[in-house]
Amino acid sequence: MLRSSLLTILLLLPALHAQKRQVIEPPELAPKPGAAAPMFSPGILIDGTLYIAGQIGADPKTNDIPAEFEAEVKLCLDRVGYVLRAAGMTLDNVVSVQVYLTDMDLFQRMNVVYASVFKAPRPARTTVGVTKLASPKAHIEITVTAKK
Repeated sequence: MLRSSLLTILLLLPALHAQKRQVIEPPELAPKPGAAAPMFSPGILIDGTLYIAGQIGADPKTNDIPAEFEAEVKLCLDRVGYVLRAAGMTLDNVVSVQVYLTDMDLFQRMNVVYASVFKAPRPARTTVGVTKLASPKAHIEITVTAKK
C-alpha cells in the first residue's frame, strides 16, 4: 500500500509543479477596435520563461513604420519592452535575442540602437539576414526569450 501511494505521488509530482501557459497581451499592442485579431500571441509565459513573438518597428498607434531605420529599431525594441512589462519583467530579464534584418548593411546602424537599449552584460544574440519579412515595409524583426 505504501509503495503504491509513493508511486502515485511520484507520478503526480511533475503535473503539480508544471505551470499553466499564460498569454501576455500588453495594452499598448492591443488591436484597434474593429481590427482583426493577430494570429499569434505577443508573449507566452510558462514556468518563469517568457517567449516574445517577433516584433517589428511599427508605431503601436498608427501601425506605420518610420522612414528612418534607427527609429524603426527603437520602436521594435519598445514593443519588446511592452511585452516584458506586461509579464512583470524588464530588459534585465532578457537572456536571448534574435534579430532578423532584410539588409545586412543595416547591421551597424541596428547595433548602435541595440547597444543604447541593452546594457552590458548583454543577452546572447543571433542576427540573421532575411529576404523579406511579413510586413513589406519592415526592415527588422526581433524576437526575445526572457527568464524571471
